[in-house]
Amino acid sequence: MPITCSINNGIADVVMANPPVNALTVAGWFELAEVILEAGRNPEVGALVLRAEGKGFNAGVDIKEMQNTEGFDALLGANRGCYAAFAAVYECEVPVIAAVQDFCLGGGIGLVGNADVIVAAEGTRFGLPEVNQGALGAATHLSRLVPPHKMREMVYTAEPVDASVLHAFGSVARVVPKEELVGAAMEIAEKICTKSRFVIRRAKECLNAIDPVDVKRSYRFEQGFTFELNLSGVSDEARDAFVAKTDANFSK
Repeated sequence: MPITCSINNGIADVVMANPPVNALTVAGWFELAEVILEAGRNPEVGALVLRAEGKGFNAGVDIKEMQNTEGFDALLGANRGCYAAFAAVYECEVPVIAAVQDFCLGGGIGLVGNADVIVAAEGTRFGLPEVNQGALGAATHLSRLVPPHKMREMVYTAEPVDASVLHAFGSVARVVPKEELVGAAMEIAEKICTKSRFVIRRAKECLNAIDPVDVKRSYRFEQGFTFELNLSGVSDEARDAFVAKTDANFSK
């Protein structure tokens, strides 16, 4: 299983480990959602740290799985799985601290954008390469990390930015050496765990309720455009080129 969870001193430590780049399969996204929600429901848990082992925090969906599956089953599964995992982070009953290293791309932005606190290792890159893959999505979550015009630039160019950029905007709480990443996330989780479990859970519920954008509804709207792009055929052209490690030759 690529997802594990351990609980110590009130902190749920949820770890993604799916080499080579922590891209998740359809099953992996649903598994992550279940693990996060279950941990959040545990009355002993006061905070949750979401992190990854190996190379990268999260590289999004498994493109190879999608291209090796006939029809639209993998696409539908990935869209629903991502929706479930992003929503799980947002709806987890306790604060979620994302500890991010190396890179956070595509679906990783959906996870981090819905987290409550973010810490990153030095040199970590955040980006949405969706346009390169003939897809859209997670601009909802990227807009929680950077201002609107920066979000648009990142979507259109598909170019990632360094964690220092997000730190300057205030969305990343700390940028630390990689060897200190887990410790920094745990330190924040430990501080949260000194508070009343009841109060913290109500605080999470309250802060979600006053968000100006309904992240679930907004992201679902984005997914509709991904379906449209797939029906046009342009998405397959982009993904085939990605798997073959060549430049896409778009017909549109």
